[in-house]
Amino acid sequence: MAVGWISRAHPLWFAFLLHRLSGLALALFLPVHFSILAMALRHPARLDGFLQWAQAPAVKLAEFGLVFLLSVHFFGGLRLLALEFLPWSERQKTLALGAVSLALLLGGVFLLRAW
Repeated sequence: MAVGWISRAHPLWFAFLLHRLSGLALALFLPVHFSILAMALRHPARLDGFLQWAQAPAVKLAEFGLVFLLSVHFFGGLRLLALEFLPWSERQKTLALGAVSLALLLGGVFLLRAW
């Protein structure tokens, strides 16, 4: 095994993967979001129908997923900034766990308020 090589079983590899996948999912969501915003401007009646559909429990659960992805990506980015600019990089596992925990907390709060 080479020095500096990190195994895929390492918790920080999971943090890296979660950060990358959340960024990809958010990038895929943006065109959908922009099309809904365009619908609001061009077809207000269709937007009303969409907003009624958005009250379904499955959509609320998907919104939780979206807020979770956004939170994970945000806090994962903060963790990476801390790794780059702060001298205490040995606490990376704690920062990664904290990022996921805060993301779950924010997503859960959003889900509870949306229900």
